[in-house]
Amino acid sequence: MKKIKLESVFNEFTLMGIAILGAFYLGEYWEGIAVILFYLIGEWLQHKAIHKAHSNIKTLLDVRPETATVVYNNKYKITTPDQVQPGETIEIKAGEKVPLDGVLLEDSASFNTAALTGESVPRTLYRQEEVLAGMIASDKVVRIKVNKPYDQSALAHILTLVQNAAERKAPAELFIRRFARVYTPIVTGLAILVVMLPYLYAMIQPEFIFIFDDWFYRALVFLVISCPCALVVSIPLGYFGGIGAASHKGILFKGGNYLDAITRINTVVFDKTGTLTQGVFSVRTISAAEGVSQKELLQLIASIESFSNHPIARAIVKYAEEQSIPLYLSLKITEIAGYGIKAITEGKEVYVGNTRLLSKYGISFPCETGNLTETIVLCAMENKYLGHISLADTLKPDAIQAIRELKDLNIDNIQLLSGDKQTIVSNLADNIGVAQAFGDLLPEGKVAHLEQLKANAENRVAFVGDGINDTPALALCDVGIAMGGLGSDAAIETADVVIQTDQPSKVAEAIKIGKQTHRIVWQNISMAFGVKLLVLLLGAGGMATMWEAIFADAGVALLAIFNAMRIQKYK
Repeated sequence: MKKIKLESVFNEFTLMGIAILGAFYLGEYWEGIAVILFYLIGEWLQHKAIHKAHSNIKTLLDVRPETATVVYNNKYKITTPDQVQPGETIEIKAGEKVPLDGVLLEDSASFNTAALTGESVPRTLYRQEEVLAGMIASDKVVRIKVNKPYDQSALAHILTLVQNAAERKAPAELFIRRFARVYTPIVTGLAILVVMLPYLYAMIQPEFIFIFDDWFYRALVFLVISCPCALVVSIPLGYFGGIGAASHKGILFKGGNYLDAITRINTVVFDKTGTLTQGVFSVRTISAAEGVSQKELLQLIASIESFSNHPIARAIVKYAEEQSIPLYLSLKITEIAGYGIKAITEGKEVYVGNTRLLSKYGISFPCETGNLTETIVLCAMENKYLGHISLADTLKPDAIQAIRELKDLNIDNIQLLSGDKQTIVSNLADNIGVAQAFGDLLPEGKVAHLEQLKANAENRVAFVGDGINDTPALALCDVGIAMGGLGSDAAIETADVVIQTDQPSKVAEAIKIGKQTHRIVWQNISMAFGVKLLVLLLGAGGMATMWEAIFADAGVALLAIFNAMRIQKYK
């Protein structure tokens, strides 16, 4: 009665209530009791299955420890993680979980990252690299300087994303819920017709003998088998299973709707740096112009780049520190997105960036720099070219595998976009087997390219990126996929799917999980409708009893639940 009052008159309780009262009216008490028992057992199994799907996801991710050991002048204080403030130092013993995000204070340490990324192989981190809550110290006692409060840790953010995913319903789930609201009153009306039509026919044809109890019993069988509860529960359970299976693999879907959307993707566009490459640059050569020493050039470029967080900038600064070169601190910096940095030092204008930056300000530079297949950072002062530094980035180990697996899924339209020079981008594309590569793109250029792709209604586009400059592209495409390990917070927030392992090959795996989930959900729908339709016809024709209707409905529910739970065991 509460359910009917809160929702609507026409729901599964109405159908069951009519069937049970009707069975009692006919004196079929055992059949009426069986309807109640089987329905309650089915409800209990469904609730258990949903609870298991919820708890599997939560248990997988909510691995934050309850205490943190804070170090004060070599004295220790054990407190709760939410009491620890950014800037404080915490100590984690071997085998303990990291309670908060921070930077490593040891020279190096090994961490088990399985809870965050699904990786079974421990990851080695080095001094000043970020350690995330949920990692487990593997080999020794480590100290970490906390840089984020408890509720802003990467793990807390992931947990929120996955738990909120349930609110974003897939089209199939929304369809079934809408359908159930219409389906139930229709079935109730049809059950009434099962009784009324033979009665009316008997009035026209006196030789037809109408026995009310017989036709009323058939209508009750019709009602029992028509109950939509198995469908309404097993379909969202299927999507829970898909989200849980993906989480085990280090892939976070922000909703069942994205599990569905990713199955329709036929075009995948990758960003280059940090997505297909490691984003870890190393200085290869320093080419100084005549009258400028390599040390002076490196000192000037590193001083300016020290104000940027870009991987290229960090690589140059690190190299300068290794060479014990002091940096200028009194600089006025203006960052120009997609170009580089304009700085003022000792009243002089200095430009550090790509070839586009120097061209923008009309500064000439050697034309051969445009043909280099390495990343270069040019420097000019007062409209005079001073030289450049060349750096190399390396492919991620699974970059070639990522492209191959996408092609195995019959996704042949794979493209590469980058702000790097066209020669660098084309060279990388040739190495990994991508036919279309576009370089020299500003963030707005990437957006324009994606808009051009989406102008063709046949293209269903996924964009894979990691940087803050990729956010507009991630928001624009049909499915935005962000690299969650090294990716920026803005990219992770905007994306529909987050890959915690930073492995591009997980894109293909995400599509496979989406396809399996989609397939099993529609198997459940087809199976349920098929069995129900058959028993509905048999019941209306007097060839099925209420017992058979009960067992058929229970069988459909159990098979649907079992089928949905299979997704969580995805290998």
